[in-house]
Parts: sequence; C-alpha cells; structure tokens
Amino acid sequence: MEAKKKVGLWIRVSTEFQVKDDSPQHHERRGRQYAEAKSWNVVEVYKLDAVSGKSVMEHPEAKRMLRDVRSGKITGLIFSKLARLARNTRELLEFSEIFRSHDADLISLSENIDTSSSAGRLFFTVIAALTEWERSEIAERVAASVPIRAKMGKPLGGQAPFGYKWVGKDLMIDEKEAPIRKLMYELFIEQKRKGSVASILNNKGYRTRNGSKFSDTTITRLLRDPMAKGTRRANYTKSLGEGKKWEIKPESEWVVSACPAIVTEEVWNRSNQILDSIETHRKPMGKKPVHLFAGILHCHCGGKMYVPSRTQKYVCNTCKKTNINTTDIEEIYYEQLESFLLTKKDIETFLTRANSAIQTKTIELQAMRNEKVKVKAEMDKLIKLHSSEQIPTEDFGNYYTPLSQQFKQIEASIPEIEAQLDFIKNQQLNSDFILENAASLYEKWPTLSSDSKRHIVDELTDVITIGKEDIDITFNYSPAHNTIQNAKQNNLFVLPVITLNAQHNLRDSY
Repeated sequence: MEAKKKVGLWIRVSTEFQVKDDSPQHHERRGRQYAEAKSWNVVEVYKLDAVSGKSVMEHPEAKRMLRDVRSGKITGLIFSKLARLARNTRELLEFSEIFRSHDADLISLSENIDTSSSAGRLFFTVIAALTEWERSEIAERVAASVPIRAKMGKPLGGQAPFGYKWVGKDLMIDEKEAPIRKLMYELFIEQKRKGSVASILNNKGYRTRNGSKFSDTTITRLLRDPMAKGTRRANYTKSLGEGKKWEIKPESEWVVSACPAIVTEEVWNRSNQILDSIETHRKPMGKKPVHLFAGILHCHCGGKMYVPSRTQKYVCNTCKKTNINTTDIEEIYYEQLESFLLTKKDIETFLTRANSAIQTKTIELQAMRNEKVKVKAEMDKLIKLHSSEQIPTEDFGNYYTPLSQQFKQIEASIPEIEAQLDFIKNQQLNSDFILENAASLYEKWPTLSSDSKRHIVDELTDVITIGKEDIDITFNYSPAHNTIQNAKQNNLFVLPVITLNAQHNLRDSY
C-alpha cells in the first residue's frame, strides 16, 4: 500500500486586523479539506500570526518549515495564496528552489497551482523554460556590448584580478599583491605542486584579497591567467547559469589586449607546461549526455529504448533490432509538438466540462456565503430586540440557538466547499497559459537547453512507440491516477482524462 503524502499547512496573516477579520482557522480548515480530498496527511501547521510578508525567510516558523522539508518530514506545503507564503519575489523564488531540490511540492489554493499534479508541474516547467529563454536573450544583448567596451579598454565590471587594480579606467599593477603573485609562479616551478605552493604562501601569512587562505583552485586559476605575462583577455567566458560553471567561448570571440606584466612570458609558459602535464594524468570524465526520450521511447515489442555509449541511436533493450537516430526522433517529436500545442479543440472540450463543474461549485459557494450573511443579520436583529426588551430572556434562546447552530454549520461548510473548488481547479490544466504561450514555446524549442527539453517531454508525453513502419506519440494531459481515485473516494467531480495521439509514418521521413 502506497504511503500517504505528508504535508504541512502554512497560515500567515500580516496584521492584527487580519487575524481577527480573515480567520487563520478558516484558512486551516480549507487547507485540511484540500489535503483530505487528496488523501494526504497533515503532519505540521506553521502559523505566522500578524507577520508581514515583506520578509519571512528568517522567521522561526519559516526556518522550522524548511528544516522539515530538508529532513523529509513534509513533502508538500499547502497555503491559501502565493502572497500568503511571501510577498518578496526573491524569497518566493528561493522557497521554490529549496522545494524543487528536495522533491517537495508547493500547493497554492487560490492560484490553482499544485506541483504534485502533472498540470502543476507542466505549468512550472513551461514557465521555467520560457524564463530561461528570456534570460538568454538578455544575456546575449549584454554580451554583444562586451567586445565593444573591451576593445575600447574600458572596465567590464567586477574587480581586477589578484595583483592588479583599476585606477579610474586604467589597469595598473597592485604594488602589494603583485609580489605575492610573482612568488606564486616561482614556487610552482620549484615545487611542481599546487598544494605545496598554497601551504607555503599561507604559512608565510599571505592571504587572498578577501582574507581567505590560498587553495589549489585559486593557485590554478591565477597561474593559468595570461594577464600575469601581459596579455589581457576579455569576452572569453560565458556563464552556464546561476550556480553553474563558466564556459570558455571560441577563441575567435576573445578580445585580447596588452597590459602591464608581473612575470616574464618564459616563466608563465614554464608554469603552464607543468600544469598541462599534471592535468593530462588526471583528465576528468565528461558530463553524461542527456537523452530526451530515454525511458519514454518504447519498441513495438514492448521493450524500452536507450542510447548505448558511443552511439547516436536509441536501441531496444529487449529485441535489439529496433533503433532510431537521436536526431531523427527529436525532429519527428518537434513536428508533432506543433500540432499538439497549437490545436485547441480537445483542450477546449476539456475546459468546457471543467468550467461547468467550477461554475456549479462557485454558485454553491456564493449561495452559502449569502446564507451566512442572512443568518448573521437575523442573529444581530434578535440581539437588538432582546436588548430593547422586546423579546423576553426566557424566550430568547428558543429563537437564537437554532440560528447560532446554523451559523456554525455554515462556517464549517464554506472552507469545505472552497477546498472542493480548489481541488477541481487544480485538476484542470492551466490551458489558458498553455494556449497563450504554445506558439512561443514551439518557436523557442530549438534554443532550449537539453535539461529544459527533457522536463517538457516528461510532462507532456505519456509514451512514444516505435513501430515497424510508424511512430505513435501519446501526449497526455491528465490528473495523476491517485488524484482520480482519491476524488472518487471523496465523491468529488473528476475531470476526464484527455490523451492525444499523433502518428508519424516512418516512410515520410526518408
């Protein structure tokens, strides 16, 4: 039997007024009802009463919640809306990254975002993919200006390398640091060990610019930098993304200019020859390639298809006969992706049914809220009549008690209906977003990274079957199976599963 998902409830209100007017108890009941509809266990409640959303990351409850995520005590967090989690965009993104890195889900009821569902994950995947493309566009525009500024000899931002300093717009030798950098080269030629050089410098009391001890990595970086021999390189690296390594650009894009030298070219060349010799014997393994369709691609015999090492083809692990070139299958998938993303008919059918259910539940919720206002007004009226002695005390309870019980029942029912409405909306694919961005996603597909493409393939695709003469691609937009079963058990509306098939005749490709 599959273990139930363990989740926490996040209850935050920003002022004392909201604590009284927008009851935390109401939000908690709504969250518990949603968790119950999903058959999840609520194991923790994180309450931040009268706390501003400007910055919550350092709040004790936020720290407790993040500890529980990292330890695996909870694998999801339910909150009423994103603004309740935090109003600070930077902190929202930080929360998102922490949850993503620990395979935990964020569930925002008002925004209908539930990353435990296929629709919620797809929503975030598409956002991430398009955001990546936008970042690369901005980076390209910035990068285009770098060679121009470099050729003009202008600073490109950041500090000068160790041993140098900027004086206005001129690069000059730093009289305090340059002797240390020169000694570094001399020691390396003598010792031929990066660790030994670092230890000697540290034992002499020398430190890096920020006060840290020298390390093997720092020694390597400074020894490799040709600026020490009087050759300044600019526009020769690019970032692969936040938290990732930098990549060397093609040499044709570099901007090289002269600068003051700290060591002779002979000393620099000798040091780098020794480095080359060391690294030749410690050549690291290359990064494992990302294959878009590994595990999703099936042979007509039933076996899964993978790309063996030193090949460029997906091969059936079972029959060993069926194979297809990695480039060919991506081109075919890309071709079918266009018709899938840009065809509205099936998605509109899906939306029509979902919207009907949402409308029915919304009307029910509004009727319940109206009834609550009506009953409250009648209760207030009775209190006024009693205060003016128009209703005797001995008769007051006969009138007031039934209304009070009804009011409590309504108060308990409203969060339950809200949770049911949240559940229905979270089953529904965020198709408005997909339809608005489908053309854009298709257009940008060739520029996306392999990781982004793989995420999209995972969320959009159920299975791809390689037949003898054709390829069958099954695109799947559906709630997770356990969500459907839980919904049936809780007598909730269940949206239909929509599975779209696209066939491609292999003869058309050759």
